[in-house]
Amino acid sequence: MSQSNYSVTSDKFDAVLFDLDGVLTATAKVHAVSWKRMFDEFLSKHSQENNLSFVPFEIDTDYKHYVDGKPRSNGLRSFLKVRGIELAEGTPDISAEEDTVYGLGKRKDEIFHSILQSDGVEVYETSVAWVCYLRSQDIKTAVVSSSRNCEAVLKAADITDLFAARVDGKVAASLGIAGKPAPDTYLKAAQLLNVEPKRCVVVEDAISGVQAGSAGGFGLVIGVNRNDDADALINNGADIVVTDLGEMLQ
Repeated sequence: MSQSNYSVTSDKFDAVLFDLDGVLTATAKVHAVSWKRMFDEFLSKHSQENNLSFVPFEIDTDYKHYVDGKPRSNGLRSFLKVRGIELAEGTPDISAEEDTVYGLGKRKDEIFHSILQSDGVEVYETSVAWVCYLRSQDIKTAVVSSSRNCEAVLKAADITDLFAARVDGKVAASLGIAGKPAPDTYLKAAQLLNVEPKRCVVVEDAISGVQAGSAGGFGLVIGVNRNDDADALINNGADIVVTDLGEMLQ
């Protein structure tokens, strides 16, 4: 797909704001597997205790529509609501063994870190190449992620220095701003870079992410089609869709 009509150049844009998982790194796969392992263990236990049929968590549907790209607790609540399961919220310092929203979130996080330590971080080299090109053209770059593990993933991938700002799950929580699909985290990144939203590009692979980009009044929203859902990305706010960010270098 030629992107000649949507070229990202310094005369049009001052900054590009990147999602992390699925855009810069392949950790979206690790997140998906971590969610499935955690939810399947919980759902199996829940079905046995309540004499219900066990219906596993599906990555292609449940993860994509209810969890992907959202802050951890929001994703949990969204999926549990669909399954008709009500849990207490718990507290951030609660044990991972507790069946609460915070407990399940902590359990998922422990699984994620275990896989990250054993398997490492896979980086999309063409995405990094485009980031480097943008920086060479004096276009600012930032990372905007719902993940509380963003900083650890950036360090593991050795790409921290490529971004002038980072707004992740921890930053959003500390500032009390809403996560995706609300545009607040992207707007905060633009503010940190001292750039107007209309002069920023948002790059996302998640439906909630392109919704955030569309809602924020950004100059261009690029959807990265990692999950064969180009139509959904377009329908939810992406101006264009690419299968790989290397296409933006053409």
